[in-house]
Amino acid sequence: MLSLTHPRKTPLHSVPASYKLLFLCVAATAMFAISTAPVAISVLLVVMAAYLMLGWDVAKRGASASRGLWPFVAVIAIWHAHSGDYEQGIVITARLLAAVSLSNLVTMTTRLQDMIDCLSTVARPLRHVGISPKSIAIAIALVVRFIPEFLDRAERLSLAYRARSGRRASWRIILPLVFSALDDAEAVANALRARGGIER
Repeated sequence: MLSLTHPRKTPLHSVPASYKLLFLCVAATAMFAISTAPVAISVLLVVMAAYLMLGWDVAKRGASASRGLWPFVAVIAIWHAHSGDYEQGIVITARLLAAVSLSNLVTMTTRLQDMIDCLSTVARPLRHVGISPKSIAIAIALVVRFIPEFLDRAERLSLAYRARSGRRASWRIILPLVFSALDDAEAVANALRARGGIER
């Protein structure tokens, strides 16, 4: 499992997780209201500038974390090029890249424990209907942590298949990925169980 928090402390590291997550929710929601290409591109450039202001190492890691998006970007671009709606394709692509990049930036500058504590507080009212807020917080945090690992594993499996067969892996790596995800889920469940489970 990868540690997504950037090792070098930046000014954003000192901002409380609750403020960053609230800003992320508001910003991501506002991005869906964007309907013109110049505005969408401007928002994406602002997010990229935020990375660069925190340092080249942060920007490089952010770019690496967004690699998994490029297949989706390619599909969106091809589809809108085929339909002739170029501006809408640019808007959707820029919004997607900006939202995911901003999410990565928040994740890179927030400790996992701080994120769990914040989400537990937000989900606390669910305790009255029998749902453990701690369980929800840990589940969300684990998804955030495992997505980059899952994407990296998919890339390694694809490269290994191509090296052995000389062909693209495409759908052939789906089954190994599913089995590896199940193995990870079982390992995490056993680790949580060994530590006494999740408090309600």
